[in-house]
Amino acid sequence: MKQAETRFPFEVEFEEIRKNTDVFVDSIFLSLESDFLSMPRGSGFIEYPVFERGYEELKQGTSSFSEITVERILPIILSEPISFIVLRAILGFSPSEWAYITTQRTGINITQGFVRTLDRKIRMTPAVPLEISGSTEKRLPALVQTACELLNEGAPEVEKGKIHRLGKADTKTGIIAIKSFSRMGVPYAMLLYERFLGRPFASHRDSVSDLVGDSLESAIEDVLTKAGISYRKTKRAERIDGFDQAPDFIIPSEFNPQVIIEAKITEDDGTARDKATRIQHLGELSLEGQPEGQYKYEVIACIGGRGFGVRRGDMEKMILATRGKVFTLKTLDRLVECTRLNQFKSL
Repeated sequence: MKQAETRFPFEVEFEEIRKNTDVFVDSIFLSLESDFLSMPRGSGFIEYPVFERGYEELKQGTSSFSEITVERILPIILSEPISFIVLRAILGFSPSEWAYITTQRTGINITQGFVRTLDRKIRMTPAVPLEISGSTEKRLPALVQTACELLNEGAPEVEKGKIHRLGKADTKTGIIAIKSFSRMGVPYAMLLYERFLGRPFASHRDSVSDLVGDSLESAIEDVLTKAGISYRKTKRAERIDGFDQAPDFIIPSEFNPQVIIEAKITEDDGTARDKATRIQHLGELSLEGQPEGQYKYEVIACIGGRGFGVRRGDMEKMILATRGKVFTLKTLDRLVECTRLNQFKSL
């Protein structure tokens, strides 16, 4: 028996979508793709040999972590800045967390912006020596001082039902644990456990999250450009009159919105749920003050990633809110022909 051809909601009338929503949820699920096993490198990606060089500099400069002091570590960071990133990895802190606890312990105001900028500068040019001047003159030594104190102290006892951030295998007992880890092979099970707690590549995934979304937005731009369609791509947090949150694309312009496109790739179902709610809200806005069956502008959703394939209810929301105009990377080649975008073609 010949298998029935998959039909997508953007191919049929809205009345049919309402009657067979589950069927069209399935068709979108089938077309979703996920590439969570690979990520963009981004401009600040640190190769392992570079990271290891910083580690070895710290290890040698502190006599295998026997002397974790500002006097030992600060000169290493200035001459081999990547060691700053290694020190943060030993702490297990984000840049903003390191800034916060340093401010608390030293009384020197370390802003999150300062540490994030410094951290990125080092990741971009890990071999360029640092110079202490201006705000760095007090803040960098304060950060190193706090790190040294914490790593020498190790994890204190905490009340029942809580764990301490330094209660990791390599920092729990302070300098003793760090020395031991630097001098012996680490048990593989413990490495796996700590990866489980921290999520592999978590910091890098967060830093390139915008690049992941850019791939879909770039694909949409290609489709619109090839069709000669005028469009306005908005910037993050931009204010557009008539929208409480700016859509990703407005066609032909924000002064006369006829089609709006929301684009998102996510591997997280919570983010997918938020996007579905956002698209539903846009669908409601498009109907405000309009006669039955009419809308101010057409709402289109372009999505990707396994996050959108988790909750059927969220997908149903999007299909109904867009009147079936939900596209994935697999179906993006039909974006123009199956929507009102077709009315704005010039090529």
